[in-house]
Amino acid sequence: MGLTCNGPRRLARLAMLALLAGGTPIAHLALTKAACAEPARPAVRSSAAARDKITLPRARPTQDAETGDDADAPALPEGFRELARGSGEPQIPGLTIVYLHPLGSPADTNNWRNIIVHQTEGPAGSAKSMALAQAQNPTKRGVMLWVETDGTVYWATAETAITTHGDGANRNDNKYIDNSKTYRNVIKTNSIGVEFVGNYPDVAKPATRAQRQAWLMLVRFLQERYGIPTENIYAHNWIDFKDNRYCEGCELATLARKLAFQPGKRASGE
Repeated sequence: MGLTCNGPRRLARLAMLALLAGGTPIAHLALTKAACAEPARPAVRSSAAARDKITLPRARPTQDAETGDDADAPALPEGFRELARGSGEPQIPGLTIVYLHPLGSPADTNNWRNIIVHQTEGPAGSAKSMALAQAQNPTKRGVMLWVETDGTVYWATAETAITTHGDGANRNDNKYIDNSKTYRNVIKTNSIGVEFVGNYPDVAKPATRAQRQAWLMLVRFLQERYGIPTENIYAHNWIDFKDNRYCEGCELATLARKLAFQPGKRASGE
């Protein structure tokens, strides 16, 4: 290990050692001072591999542009209410719906009074296949509408078909909402199910921005078509005891309720 300069005390000790060894203290002091006066050598630069091993403060993660902030509610197009009550395959500007089953007259549909928002662990790209399976067997466990991660909506079943979704509105603990109005009341026979795919393999992954954008138009389409008030939009977790790893449908149902959209009265006055 080489000598280092530590000020006057170090110099005094070196001079004493030189005197005891029979040398000239002044000469040794001169040499020592000269050595201490030399500029320090620059530190050897570390290699890239060594630098990579240095632990730096972890940067704050940037917000995912895909999930981002709440999607802005798209403005309703002209003639929206008439379009929402049409038959066949009505297309709303700003919303892409693939109809696996054309719509009839709203007057001939089931008495839909609620909307339940679901999320499935199906991976991105699975909405179409799931909707096709639902169309082939309408009453199987599933829903009427499936929403892909790009915002495309697949309308899988006839408006008169009752799909098997929900668990019978078994939540009665008032954890999220007042369940006195939902317990055993918001069930498959009176509720439209809308399923959002894409939270695989992380169930807590939120819906994409495209899904939220589509949802804010779709939910008003459903409300207008079937006369469903805002307060009758529910997240699956709000009415059923579900997976405790995340709150299924809660973000989407909350976004829909924030719109405070109320459907217009039908010609019959309902």
